[in-house]
Amino acid sequence: MNRALVLLSGRALSINELKEKLKRRATTPSDVDRVIFKLKEAGYLNDGKLAESFAAARIENQSFGRMRVLRDLRGRRVAPDIAQKAVSEAFRDVDEPSLIERFLERKYRGKDLGVLLQDERELASAYRKLHGAGFGTANAIKVLKRHAAKAELLEDQPEEPEDEEDNGERQ
Repeated sequence: MNRALVLLSGRALSINELKEKLKRRATTPSDVDRVIFKLKEAGYLNDGKLAESFAAARIENQSFGRMRVLRDLRGRRVAPDIAQKAVSEAFRDVDEPSLIERFLERKYRGKDLGVLLQDERELASAYRKLHGAGFGTANAIKVLKRHAAKAELLEDQPEEPEDEEDNGERQ
């Protein structure tokens, strides 16, 4: 129990993250389950609240898109249905094109995007950054078109599947 509390005092952990860390040090596996149960009962572990605050922070602080936040929550070993629900709730009132603009402003701070994105390599790089940040293809191209006429060339790119069909096959 002491080890669990020390771990949780460092940063919020999902139930599965904490279980994994405790199992490495536990003398008996049943101790881990008992500790997890007590922490959940006391309100110290709640994957739903963790996912909600994590998603809100990723939107507010890093301006990441839906798929990146979902991917990161899955990386934190949050149950897929909890992660999906938290992401859907966090993005309910978010205007993705304005979020993309904020992301680009942060990534290209102090640079004139209109000039920079005239170079096809820079345009392709910006598109890849947006895709890696979890934004959908249509909105990414829509925003890039505001800055560069050549953004229409990106429409010829093959549509990459949105990670939503995954439904938690990875954990």
